[in-house]
Amino acid sequence: MRPLSIAASLAMLLVASAVTAQDSPAPAAAPAATTTAAAPAAPTAGDATRGKGLTYTCRGCHGLTGYKNAYPSYHVPKIGGQSETYLRNALAEYRTGKRKHPTMQAQAESFSEQDIADIAAYLSSIK
Repeated sequence: MRPLSIAASLAMLLVASAVTAQDSPAPAAAPAATTTAAAPAAPTAGDATRGKGLTYTCRGCHGLTGYKNAYPSYHVPKIGGQSETYLRNALAEYRTGKRKHPTMQAQAESFSEQDIADIAAYLSSIK
């Protein structure tokens, strides 16, 4: 990687962290369990308006507006208009390390479950 690319990636990570830190609500206390078997967690509802703000750094590589990415020499996947489920799963897999890409892993590790839901809600709404 060129030094500028590394610096740009770090700058994007810092901006995403700052947006997340400013916009993330304090976690609520978990309700007491009434049964011994854990039920699967329902997906968090996403807020597309908040998600638009969180995708600021995504635009640098993925383009979004008219899907014109900034890196013509290699493939950057189209994420605008993708399925909400696909986007949630992809970000969760980057966050856990199941999918490997250093920039995407760094980005996804900074997102909460709510952030991922909001991002997926916004990106899936783009036509």
